Amino acid sequence: MARRLSLDTTFLIDLQRERAKGNGNGPAHQFLERSPDAELFLSTVALGELAEGFASVEHPLVRIVRRQHAPLPVDEETALIYAGLVRDLRTRGMLIGANDLWIGASSLRFQLPIVTANEEHFRRIEGLEVLGYRDGAPG
Repeated sequence: MARRLSLDTTFLIDLQRERAKGNGNGPAHQFLERSPDAELFLSTVALGELAEGFASVEHPLVRIVRRQHAPLPVDEETALIYAGLVRDLRTRGMLIGANDLWIGASSLRFQLPIVTANEEHFRRIEGLEVLGYRDGAPG
């Protein structure tokens, strides 16, 4: 059975930068090579973060990302998970950015590990499996 993974924006940006530089052996590409059968999912919030970096949401790379990754919608359950995360992290004095909270809530909601370079922030979210891909991190 294929492993199901949620991708953070950092992963997609690194993947795009590696492709632009012709570096098919960078850490993001290596991660994908170690997980060739993975089903890749993308929070709609991560999609928004990625698309913001392009002049148009119709940019070919944005279209490719949309086509290759199943969307994780923000639904009512995701919103309630988000609320609990904000409350918990604020109480512990460990609050992270709102977009990362939404992305983490989506990953929790759909019980998917998140692939990110921003391990420090996402590890603050209890119950979220965090997969790093830089520095030879296991896939």
